[in-house]
Amino acid sequence: MAAVALWLIPFSRLGLLATFAGVVFVGTWASDRAERFLGRKDPGLIVIDEVAGMMVSVALVPRTVPVLLCAFFLFRLFDIWKPFPAREAQSLPGGAGVMVDDLIAGLYALVLIMAARWFFGEPR
Repeated sequence: MAAVALWLIPFSRLGLLATFAGVVFVGTWASDRAERFLGRKDPGLIVIDEVAGMMVSVALVPRTVPVLLCAFFLFRLFDIWKPFPAREAQSLPGGAGVMVDDLIAGLYALVLIMAARWFFGEPR
């Protein structure tokens, strides 16, 4: 859903940055409250962290369909795998622990997409 919204909504770079900041701020606050209310660490009901991570994965690249598909699959791969320091970030307290691991996964996806575009010209 986040990938589709990022493709359909004509964000400027500044608009994307402002939206991202809002998502991270509200997401951290809401995740903290949801964890306390539900009594569980990073419950699956919280999905705003996925939105923030997906936004990071396309922050500096054109938001074309091939890029968004690649970003989505890479983001999901890194979100599930949780390479260093994403796994360790989950132990951060409250909403930060919910959000930061997905932001790191998004950053890994972004770096890989940018490298692929630099070296191979794909995805376009």
